[in-house]
Amino acid sequence: MAQLSPILKQATPVVVDHGEGVYLFDADGRRYLDFTAGIGVTSTGHCHPRVVAAAQEQVGKLIHGQYTTVMHKPLLDLTAKLGEVLPPGLDSLFFSNSGSEAAEAALRLSRQATGRPNIVVFEGGFHGRTVAAASMTTSGTRFSAGFSPLMGGVHVAPFPFAYRYGWDEKTATEFALRELDYLFATRTSPSETAAFFIEPMLGEGGYVPANTEFLAGLRERADEHGILLVLDEIQTGFGRTGKFWGHDHFDVRPDVVLIAKGLASGFPLSGIAASKELMAKAWPGSQGGTYGGNAVSCAAAAATLDVIRDEGLVENAAARGRQLLDHARAIGDKTEAIGDVRGLGLLIGTEFTTAEGKPDTATAQAAQKAAAERGLLLLTCGAHMNVVRMIPPLIVTEEQIEEAREIWADVVQTVAK
Repeated sequence: MAQLSPILKQATPVVVDHGEGVYLFDADGRRYLDFTAGIGVTSTGHCHPRVVAAAQEQVGKLIHGQYTTVMHKPLLDLTAKLGEVLPPGLDSLFFSNSGSEAAEAALRLSRQATGRPNIVVFEGGFHGRTVAAASMTTSGTRFSAGFSPLMGGVHVAPFPFAYRYGWDEKTATEFALRELDYLFATRTSPSETAAFFIEPMLGEGGYVPANTEFLAGLRERADEHGILLVLDEIQTGFGRTGKFWGHDHFDVRPDVVLIAKGLASGFPLSGIAASKELMAKAWPGSQGGTYGGNAVSCAAAAATLDVIRDEGLVENAAARGRQLLDHARAIGDKTEAIGDVRGLGLLIGTEFTTAEGKPDTATAQAAQKAAAERGLLLLTCGAHMNVVRMIPPLIVTEEQIEEAREIWADVVQTVAK
């Protein structure tokens, strides 16, 4: 009898029968408040009627039309809709399936376009699990251990994670930029550096926002040395942070943007966006894939963009995010086991620490499990998996945030004694 791999550890014991909006229902009919959203994927909630209708209609017309063989309307429609929301100047798209594929496509484009071998990534970043993407990932060794050698040419610079350093944000930012310049002097010459890869807010690394000064410093160095600034918006895009793009909080101009997760409400679809001029520098034949730009996924993504616009979900994420962050901070302020609470929009992280200020993985894991038992599904992240993260769908209501607050306050009071 076949079974799933034994190393696929489940974050919760829930076996889902169906989902509706912000809720999941198990086989016994028990309802769970889903603040995982498929790791930030189901942006419009589970089975949004407009997304379901678009996918169902498309399934009856064309399921798969390989897009370097034939073209299809859902792909063209989605490309046009994305053109309305992409950062200025980014008017060319390549579609794939997963975040890892998008990261590798951006890596390939960066090296081919610049003719340079090296990439700079930042501590705590997550860009995927395939070999090249894992080589650029520093959020935890679990993503890269055991299958060395990894890809060469990747150099790591500090991220301004003020809480980890025990500094204020200004000090952490100045340190990170100073160390980046030192990296240029010691490890990778700017003339051999193709790109910076960075998340506007660390995801797997612990839900840590970047800041305007730091990203401005990267943009300045990129412009000075002909380096590309690649922003990984896989988790932070499509309204998740309370602005359409995570980097909108920091007034920075990207050269390449990575997209996935919330783009298609649960259907597998990812991609990269760049200017036509930059994209044209990719070598012929270097972009492709059997399933990229799948017709059903594209139809679902086009409907998702319509729902985000028509239902004001970016604005809702901003308002509900402030509500959730205020509640999480109020709970954290009363609890010695919580060292920091941070976030942007509907990306909220609560970091558990010991009395000595060290990562408290055990209490974070206990809190996450206790929340599931009470009907609130959460996940953990961070290098030590001591950050409990809340990622509700963008449709979450004020009442559902209050429901989560009551459960979380009870959980923290119980497990963090």
